[in-house]
Amino acid sequence: MKHLKTLKKYFWKYRLRLGVGIVFVFFSNYFNVLAPQVTGFVIDYVQRKTASPENVVAAKHNNYDRLVVTLTEWIEQPGNSWIKVVALCGLTILALALLRGLFLFFMRQTIIVMSRHIEYDQKNEIYSHYQQLDTAFYRVNSTGDLMNRISEDVSRVRMFTGPAIMYLANLTTVISLSVFFMWQRSPELTIYVLLPLPVLAVTIYFVNNTISKKSEQIQRSLSELTTNAQETYSGIRVIKSFIQEKAMLGFFKKNSEEYRKNAVSLAKVEAIYFPSITLLIGLSTLLTIMIGGLYYLNHKGNVGLDTIVEFVMYINMLQFPVSAIGLTASLIQRAAASQKRINEFLQLKPEINRPELPDTSPINGNIQFKNVNFTYPNTGIQALKNINLNIKQGEKVAIVGKTGSGKTSLVQLMLRMYDTTSGALSIDGIDIRNKDLNSLRRQISYVPQDVFLFSDTIENNIRFNESVSLEEVKTAARRASVAKEIESFPNQYETMVGERGVTLSGGQKQRITIARALVKNPEVLILDDCLSAVDTRTEHEITESLNDYLRDKTAIIITHRIFSLLHFDKIIVLDEGKIVEEGTHQQLVATNGFYATLYERQQRQDTENGEWG
Repeated sequence: MKHLKTLKKYFWKYRLRLGVGIVFVFFSNYFNVLAPQVTGFVIDYVQRKTASPENVVAAKHNNYDRLVVTLTEWIEQPGNSWIKVVALCGLTILALALLRGLFLFFMRQTIIVMSRHIEYDQKNEIYSHYQQLDTAFYRVNSTGDLMNRISEDVSRVRMFTGPAIMYLANLTTVISLSVFFMWQRSPELTIYVLLPLPVLAVTIYFVNNTISKKSEQIQRSLSELTTNAQETYSGIRVIKSFIQEKAMLGFFKKNSEEYRKNAVSLAKVEAIYFPSITLLIGLSTLLTIMIGGLYYLNHKGNVGLDTIVEFVMYINMLQFPVSAIGLTASLIQRAAASQKRINEFLQLKPEINRPELPDTSPINGNIQFKNVNFTYPNTGIQALKNINLNIKQGEKVAIVGKTGSGKTSLVQLMLRMYDTTSGALSIDGIDIRNKDLNSLRRQISYVPQDVFLFSDTIENNIRFNESVSLEEVKTAARRASVAKEIESFPNQYETMVGERGVTLSGGQKQRITIARALVKNPEVLILDDCLSAVDTRTEHEITESLNDYLRDKTAIIITHRIFSLLHFDKIIVLDEGKIVEEGTHQQLVATNGFYATLYERQQRQDTENGEWG
């Protein structure tokens, strides 16, 4: 239950709806518990009218609710025949039922609608928090688990903020009113009737603990199942190409079986629990008839047929609220287990924090690394070692190196996806940790290795929420050498690209991603090996276009190929996280080191393939 305390802010926000809803709960049940009293009055009235003169007794409804007393006094006024009295009582019971139904409607319109508002707010809060968490968080948590917490777990919490709250208020009100009026009629009979309730309380206590444990197991197994399915759908082309459908189905069946076992185990507990509640209610009814009948026959405790009928009606009225104790407890326990999982992420604080007094000044593109070391927090792998590097405004810098040499790690620090482990990284002389994150990333365009397109139109993928015109989108596409292909599509820029751009080739996706970077018109452009899927001719077209576009901009290009048409002011060669070579193209070729070897190999391959460059 302690995990549900985080929901207090939502209940306070919607306190008016919650308060009014509870008032409606009270009135709906208030009119409900008056029906047994009116029924008891009818039985008492008929008994008095049909009894012999020597057995006539006085009316016994003076301990009824004030509203019932007023109604029965009006109904029983002199001149009304007993048939009319019975008919008026029937209409009264119907009116009470209609009033109860009306307030039930209002109750659901307030409490259940409130729960939907809370669900909406909670999903937005979680989604917003997900976006604030840093890259390290996403390296250790699966997408399926994130999705499950924002969908399935939030839905279970909604069952607490809506139905569970409503049932809890309802059963509290019904039990309180029923027991109060039963005590008013016959305290002794009430005690006997309520004897099974302590057994019920103990049963609920033990069952709740079991339900809580099993609910947590179910949510964990459901997360694994969701993750399994999500990865299968995303990687379906790989699975098919390696003919691994059967193996993946086996993994899914294993996770699905685990979820089934946990769900069935919980269902068995609930299957035993709810009939037990019904048995205890039946036992209370039996005690009412047996003990009430003995009191009536022995003329004890002022118990008549009307009292027995009222008590039986009250007991039947208590059947759903009492049985709902188990349902409500189950909903609360499941919600607590889900809220615990939600809190685990909401309580995480991003490692990359916005400074208290952020610098929002425009950046010029002067970047300096000073004795920078960086170790990935989740793996402990040291990616960069004592990096010292100066990049001046407007310079074009190529970063070359083998896979795993630290090239991508270098630019991840520039975007402040991570902070340096030691050393200093500054932009325009200002420590990057003092720069406003949004301002920093808005002025830097980054094209990653693993390009990503959204399931949207090509135009929206290039624009990506930037306030630019369609003409600017087309200009960016031309610079990325993809405009002709887009215009050859039937719907051109309105073409839907499918999930992750599945309808496009690898080269097309890369170039659309480059166009997305160019449309921002950034001060700094970072291209992370993003031309690997294009042919040499298209590569030359892009680099020719970039030569003109990047004239006054700072550009950092990570590559395995050497662009002969793009002049670099500086080329950095990384190996095992260290800068091993640095200089211009001519300087590095002359040293006959790693860069020279790479250049000679590329020239030989281009000659063998008959390509120019």
